[in-house]
Amino acid sequence: MIRTGLRIHNRNGEWFVHAGLMKIASVGCTLLGVAMVGTIMLGMLLMETISAPAFGYSHVSDAMINISGTTLLTGIELQGGRELQGGREFQTGTTLQAVSQPEDRPIHILFFGDSITAGYEIGTQAAFPALIGAKLDSLGNEVRVVNAGLSGETSAGGLRRVDWILRQPVDIFVLELGGNDGLRGIDPAETKRNLQGIIEKVHTTKPDAQILLTGMEAPPNMGQAYTVQFRSLYNELAEENRTPLMPFILDGVAGDPSLNLPDGIHPTEEGHRIIAGKLLPYLLPMVEKHAKAQAKN
Repeated sequence: MIRTGLRIHNRNGEWFVHAGLMKIASVGCTLLGVAMVGTIMLGMLLMETISAPAFGYSHVSDAMINISGTTLLTGIELQGGRELQGGREFQTGTTLQAVSQPEDRPIHILFFGDSITAGYEIGTQAAFPALIGAKLDSLGNEVRVVNAGLSGETSAGGLRRVDWILRQPVDIFVLELGGNDGLRGIDPAETKRNLQGIIEKVHTTKPDAQILLTGMEAPPNMGQAYTVQFRSLYNELAEENRTPLMPFILDGVAGDPSLNLPDGIHPTEEGHRIIAGKLLPYLLPMVEKHAKAQAKN
């Protein structure tokens, strides 16, 4: 199961459910189809997200999606919603295997990155965001983790995509991008501008959210001057934005064949466990800070 905040709207007889990386469309079905959700198409999965129209979405609380097999929608609780465009309104009170909403609001941690975050070839459940979420839960923290990793994503792609991603609650934003820029030899100055743009959008859209930046190394075959400049951009961003920085997301994993897939780039499940263990100390103070602020309110 992937726990996430879902959003749903109806346009021209089609229901669209948005969750993290996914856009699932159910064409011509009605909410009365509890046993069968109609003909479901997987319209956007592990691809760059197409921005949704600026409708007023009905809220779906504590929903879960299971994308294994054919079960695509489960645990969805729809609350009354209203379209702000298109000239019509709809109200819903239908519940499909509703999951109860806890009294205390969970801490929403959004991991925004590329294939490292997405858990390339091993799946999101074995990737480091899910492992961190499980560990935080075991420590008594009520968190909701959203994995918004997208394989192949560059800093420019992330800058285009982040507006849509930020339409959900975010308390802690973990930014893991730039690796594909380094592989492509993109000018580090451009990568820095794109990452700065993402940080600014987070600050503007979610002014109370904390940001954790994770660094990446460029491959040595790009030359010493390039790799030094590439490494420096993360330190500069962290200092200029007063943002915590994990210097290298693949610390302890990169270069070890036993911890990487045959491509030598993407971590194995054990590699992701190491990443989670090294990233957790950076997140814990942020989680504690948010919990204390929430308790005061």
